[in-house]
Amino acid sequence: MTYELIPLLPLASFLILGLGGRWIKDKAHLVAVPAVVVSFLLSVLAFLDVAEGHHTTLRLYTWLTSGSLDLHIGLTVDRLTAVMLLLVTAVSALVHIYTIGYMQGEPGYARFFSYIALFTFSMLMLVLADNFLQLFVFWEAVGLCSYLLIGHWYERPSACSAATKAFIVNRVGDFGFLLGLLLVWTTFGSLDYSDVFAKARDSAGTMLNLLHPLGGSWDLSALTVICLLLFTGAIGKSAQVPLHVWLPDAMEGPTPISALIHAATMVTAGVFLVARLAPLYDLSPAAMTVVAVVGGLTMVLGATIALTQTDIKRVVAYSTMSQLGYMMMACGLGAYSAGIYHLLTHGAFKALLFLGCGSVIIALHHEQDMRHMGGLKNKLPVTYWTFLIGSLALAGFPLTAGFFSKDEILVSAWVSGPLGQALAACGLLTALLTAFYSFRLVFVTFWGPSRVDHHHAAHVHEPTQTITVPLVILAVLSIATGYLGIPAFLEPMFAAGDTTHHESAAIGVMVVATVMGLLGIVGAYYLYVLNPTLPDRWAERWKTAYQLSLNKWYVDEAYDRTIVRPTFTAATDLWKRVDVAVIDGAVNGIGRAVAWGGWLLRLIQSGQAQHYALGMALGVVVILTLFLVF
Repeated sequence: MTYELIPLLPLASFLILGLGGRWIKDKAHLVAVPAVVVSFLLSVLAFLDVAEGHHTTLRLYTWLTSGSLDLHIGLTVDRLTAVMLLLVTAVSALVHIYTIGYMQGEPGYARFFSYIALFTFSMLMLVLADNFLQLFVFWEAVGLCSYLLIGHWYERPSACSAATKAFIVNRVGDFGFLLGLLLVWTTFGSLDYSDVFAKARDSAGTMLNLLHPLGGSWDLSALTVICLLLFTGAIGKSAQVPLHVWLPDAMEGPTPISALIHAATMVTAGVFLVARLAPLYDLSPAAMTVVAVVGGLTMVLGATIALTQTDIKRVVAYSTMSQLGYMMMACGLGAYSAGIYHLLTHGAFKALLFLGCGSVIIALHHEQDMRHMGGLKNKLPVTYWTFLIGSLALAGFPLTAGFFSKDEILVSAWVSGPLGQALAACGLLTALLTAFYSFRLVFVTFWGPSRVDHHHAAHVHEPTQTITVPLVILAVLSIATGYLGIPAFLEPMFAAGDTTHHESAAIGVMVVATVMGLLGIVGAYYLYVLNPTLPDRWAERWKTAYQLSLNKWYVDEAYDRTIVRPTFTAATDLWKRVDVAVIDGAVNGIGRAVAWGGWLLRLIQSGQAQHYALGMALGVVVILTLFLVF
């Protein structure tokens, strides 16, 4: 089949809307939606083709060939790619449809559709890449699209600030990514996945220990450094500790983008990167340990912050950060299939939750504070029931997709060794916290007495079908994706890294995880339905812990004091003392010297003949004097 059309259709949509948007205007969806829907259908065909055992690699275009350097655009369609194609195109198609109702009447309607079409194209090319350079180019492209879409409402200072923050934080991670890319080339002499993987396997035992010249005994081979540098890019893109601070602020963008980019696709690129490069990471236990520990820390940190947030979208944003930690932890422990399995199911139910938040926000005239909601389940029945299904899946409730994929991670972690068991224990605790904040969100938003502003309360109603239909489809997928057999489908790619599940351990972990989830739901019901005044009293009693969670463990403030302010102060000093005083002073001084010299020269240009005659006479005297003396 023609795999090229899968990314090219969204690209064509972007070009048409980008060049003709001012004329197409509010009909932009007629161009964008059909393109991405057809791309989704082609992705389904690609998935079926791969399921039959076909693995395709295509070279589309050669950029540059010089000696052993071969830069090209190519496509690789294997089992991992097929799963990612389904995720990206399915969520993108539903978000495109949802956007029709959510953004209708907005001034930048066509521009918004052109941006999400460009993002879809970039993300598809990222997952289809067959070489490191193409991966990096479209890695940066999705970052650019994220910047443009977060700042879509550029007239809002908060949106511009959030877009800039996301862009800068990701550049920190991507700088390490670029260094890793250069080290791949200098070490292996190639940027093609297949070549690099083969050479890494052949030379794994003889890789240079970079600490050897320093007398170090710890294994820090070039391969480990490559894996760690590439992982820094994944830390930024997938909002892992310590580069997680951009993701919650990205909620300043329109809600469809929160669902498309910051829940289901772009933020999963880091997880995809580690899984795609599994042949490298499997050869570096040190790098794998770092990946697993960072994922575990992110998993717990995100959950603890989500407990107290009051902005409906930020609760879901920190939940996304926590769930990405689960996926990264799984990959770091070698359970790549489990990580990608959770990536797929999470894409469905987290997109559902974000779009459900958007439905509530639209119904309440762009109110996002949960404290001004309540009593909405009867007024927004479709939104409520679909949101409830998404929350059950997030909480890992039995028979939902989240139940199967999260338990797959926890079981894989538990049987992987001591580190895995410690991280699995953290994962079980996080499961309790996840269920609690998920249903805190449900109960505060939809249950109890209405706290909606009385001017808006009478006008609260279910949004249009372009909003509710995607919610229903995603609700179905939040259950159905758990039954697609994704781990078995992916297993041939990652057989070397996956662990063998012991049945008794698997049953035990699943039972404990289920109990943790149920305890979290019961706890949220007790606090926010039966005793709604109790949370405020507890917050006052444990004020320090509450403030730590509410203020996101003060990570932003720490960065502001240790990095942002010193950098700003240093830049200001350099500007004043070097740029203004030295550079501008030198340039302006030269200008003033030339002007002064010109003024002096102007004095001898009087236009009077007697002055010129006097000058000539003086010149003759000077010349004669010099001749006679010397």
